[in-house]
Amino acid sequence: MKRILSLILCFSLIAAPVLASSPADISSAIVSTGTAATTSTPTPSNSYNSALAGTAKSAILIEQTTGQVLYESNADEKLPIASVTKVMTMLLAMEALNNGTITMDTMLTCSAYAASMGGSQVYLEPGEQMSFSDALKAVAVASGNDAAVMIAEKLAGSEGEFVKEMNNEAARLSLKNTNFVNCNGLDEDGGSGYSSARDVSIISAELLKYPQILPFLSIWMDSLRNGQFTLANTNKLIHSYDGANGIKTGSTAAAGYCLSASALKDGMQLIAVVLGAPSTADRFSIATNLLDYGFANYATVPVDISNTTVKVEKGSATTINAVPKTATNLVVPKAKKSQVTSEINLPKSIAAPINKSDKVGNITYKIGDQQIAEIDLISDSNVSRMNWWQSFMRSLKGLV
Repeated sequence: MKRILSLILCFSLIAAPVLASSPADISSAIVSTGTAATTSTPTPSNSYNSALAGTAKSAILIEQTTGQVLYESNADEKLPIASVTKVMTMLLAMEALNNGTITMDTMLTCSAYAASMGGSQVYLEPGEQMSFSDALKAVAVASGNDAAVMIAEKLAGSEGEFVKEMNNEAARLSLKNTNFVNCNGLDEDGGSGYSSARDVSIISAELLKYPQILPFLSIWMDSLRNGQFTLANTNKLIHSYDGANGIKTGSTAAAGYCLSASALKDGMQLIAVVLGAPSTADRFSIATNLLDYGFANYATVPVDISNTTVKVEKGSATTINAVPKTATNLVVPKAKKSQVTSEINLPKSIAAPINKSDKVGNITYKIGDQQIAEIDLISDSNVSRMNWWQSFMRSLKGLV
């Protein structure tokens, strides 16, 4: 029976259509990394908002490494997000994997509670064992509600405790419009959890920081139980959109059709979030248009500086290196990428003591005469003021 159900699921996913249309032709705005001292991004017109967001209640497009918003429409409305909830579940799973709490080979045992989940599932039975790797695959590819609960119970002892960790993580990420009530996004009798397009984009960007999750998010077809149960990704963009590499679909009666979609092209990782679309075709069409717009109009410029050594006066070390505070990329209009110039502003020397992460200068980026970003340069090390013996020895070496 499990094999028959999985084959029916695969056929329905492959056969469903994906609609797409061309993105609106909108002039580009200067955008830059969040570490810039002062930058601004003109807001698209209301007509443009309507054109790209289409029938969705809420939508946003961001560049993943900087978090720069390239487009948004009603991005802060609190909405149910259905199985897109599992983006946070997978984030906590990756954190557990990263800190050694669990390994890909750790075996998980399905509880009666986990097996009782409805909706999308991989039909786990009470007492059935599955590796963490396979359970993660079941969540990422098939949106298995039962597998999500099994992971939650393994990591936190119960789904309730895991949900507390989900909300703690939301607070750590400063998410203002998010509250989780379960780990899989199913509607509850007492009401469903909620989030916003902006908050989902932030969670999605955090998840993509973990390279271990990427192979799971980009699977189109696979299987479980030694090939006896076939999986097909609920995110059809993985199969149809060039560069697509994630992330998660979701749909319930309360949430409508939702999607967090990611794609990588020419070194730029974009995330498009669509919430409350009226149909599955609409959510994929809107996400496609958002991604097309981003790749057509924007490009990333890596923050790459040289000659960053700064002389230290009267310090236990004679030099420090100045490094960017947090930035890895700038996001600029694609047509102007070749016009971007940079200027490093550092003093010839700096007096000790110096603490690691102290600001020592900056690097400015311009397009023509217009400054588009200013990024702090900070010390990469602590340097104490040298004592009398160090001063004496350094003076002695100067005489030799």
